[in-house]
Amino acid sequence: MILDIIDKKRLGKELSYKELYTIFNGYLNGDVADYQMSSLLMAICINGMTDEEIFALTKIFIDSGDVLEFADIPGVKVDKHSTGGIGDKTTFVVVPIVASLGIPVIKMCGRGLGYTGGTIDKIESIKGYKVDLSEKEIIKQVHEIGAVITGQTADLVPMDKKIYALRDVTSTVSSIPLIASSIMSKKIADGADKILIDIKVGKGALLKTKEDAKELENLMKKIGKIYDKEVRCIISDMDTPLGYAIGNSLEVLEAIDVLKGKEKDNNFYDLCIKIATEMVSMGLNISNEEAVVKVLESIESKKAYNKFLEIVEYQKGDIKSITVSNNSYKVKANKSGVLKKIDALEIGKLSLSLGAGKVDIDDTIDYTVGVKLNKLVDERVKKGDVLAIIYVNKPITDIKIDKIFTIE
Repeated sequence: MILDIIDKKRLGKELSYKELYTIFNGYLNGDVADYQMSSLLMAICINGMTDEEIFALTKIFIDSGDVLEFADIPGVKVDKHSTGGIGDKTTFVVVPIVASLGIPVIKMCGRGLGYTGGTIDKIESIKGYKVDLSEKEIIKQVHEIGAVITGQTADLVPMDKKIYALRDVTSTVSSIPLIASSIMSKKIADGADKILIDIKVGKGALLKTKEDAKELENLMKKIGKIYDKEVRCIISDMDTPLGYAIGNSLEVLEAIDVLKGKEKDNNFYDLCIKIATEMVSMGLNISNEEAVVKVLESIESKKAYNKFLEIVEYQKGDIKSITVSNNSYKVKANKSGVLKKIDALEIGKLSLSLGAGKVDIDDTIDYTVGVKLNKLVDERVKKGDVLAIIYVNKPITDIKIDKIFTIE
């Protein structure tokens, strides 16, 4: 039966709800082997899925665990999700901004996928920070401080958690049907009233073309409509890394700089403002023009930064514990000119090779390593200028500088 289902999808045929239920629940329960599920995921990657298959798979994911109810928390609950990008630490800026304006935010995050770092991996660079909150703890925290940044609860879409980990190590992360079902099952199960999706597109993203991004946007809006959830989407560029920092501790520190008002006028800052504005517009039912004024004031007044500190303290994190490796070296420009490109994918590969992410499912993440850019795209550089600082804890011999930085 299982082999028949795999073979049917290999041939590009549509699977029924019963067939999808049988193999995916069989995998969750341990009756279907990793190699069998890997074969099905690859067949889905190659042949795609119909809308009906995607709707069915999303429901199967949702029904695999709890669906959280936060009706007793006043206000419109707005959630955000990013499809993953190199240097994407927007959650650490956006959540405290939105929460500081009186909109409850229940942010359940995932771990790294492919070359893109995971929000939970990044926040764990803060020693002591508790990422495995129960539903009861989440409700208590949101009642008391208005926001939470946590991992999925143990019983929230457990099927996605298991499939997510397998996709990460089997080159099946870029399937639009699997991305749509994964994201929307979690967003629907975690009790949000309205959902903002940041769809990354470009060399450093799971999706490489705007056409794919639009396809994913349409799919997620269709799924949202089925479950009576308002879904808005932003399509953002991921040819270039977001901001200056790539790597767990480095990214948290950069987010803190934005919240303190120390970093502005780059693609990371701009995207944070855009996402927060959309979320505030949804949460308060106001125009984007009104919302952006509130967002900027939250940063300028330090309300957002103080809310971030409150979240970290409430979840037992020690903000002073964030460290980066003492071992580093500088990457210098080999000629003068204008920095035309910083390749996000190559930066992601480099960061992964340093130990900032997982190559194998059982790897340990090094929170202290990564890349800190010193120059951004369109800046003029001179030969010998420092383009980046690489933080390491092991020897790295092959850094493809010319593939990462293009100077003309």
